Amino acid sequence: MNNRGVLTVVSGFSGVGKGTLINKLLGKYDNYALSVSATTRGMRPGEQEGKRYFFISVDEFEDKIHQNELLEYAKYVDNYYGTPRKYVEEMLKNGKDVLLEIEIQGARQVKKLMPEALTIFVMPPSALTLKERLVGRNTESSDVIRERLKRAVVESQGIEEYDCILVNDDLDTSVEKLNAIIQASHYQSFRNTSFINKIREDVNVFSEGE
Repeated sequence: MNNRGVLTVVSGFSGVGKGTLINKLLGKYDNYALSVSATTRGMRPGEQEGKRYFFISVDEFEDKIHQNELLEYAKYVDNYYGTPRKYVEEMLKNGKDVLLEIEIQGARQVKKLMPEALTIFVMPPSALTLKERLVGRNTESSDVIRERLKRAVVESQGIEEYDCILVNDDLDTSVEKLNAIIQASHYQSFRNTSFINKIREDVNVFSEGE
């Protein structure tokens, strides 16, 4: 069987709990690696190079764009953010299942460059639950919450583009479901063509009495 890791793109509405879900998965299982993003913003107190971000200059980032060295990228508030392809490839070759938490626009870019990537959209049990979670965080004004819900309306139109959906109701249960989905994807036929072809060849030999 193929020992290469699976790149898993995780998206979801703001407030659905995808970050918490990923962090708990990383803490429970050691076969996962979190994708490290490249950014042109300055390093903040407490941050470390290569931990969550690679801090590079604008010129370096734009060079990576031109050299097709990013799986996806976007620009927010005059700063670039993107996913270095080399780092992801290294982790996958080492057998790590790489988790990439990005929005739907980035997921589309990744899927275009790496069609084999597994894409999962995390959903709340209901729209009311999503609103309650946003309000319950007590970190944003009602106007900001309303804008996030409007954004969710737009993002909901692309959910069918994802390979799987995961309803995040109970956190512990959702972590186990996320792990199960990713581990099951290792057995998809297109990930194991060499194994399949070997069995096919051997069966053919045996069928001829050799």
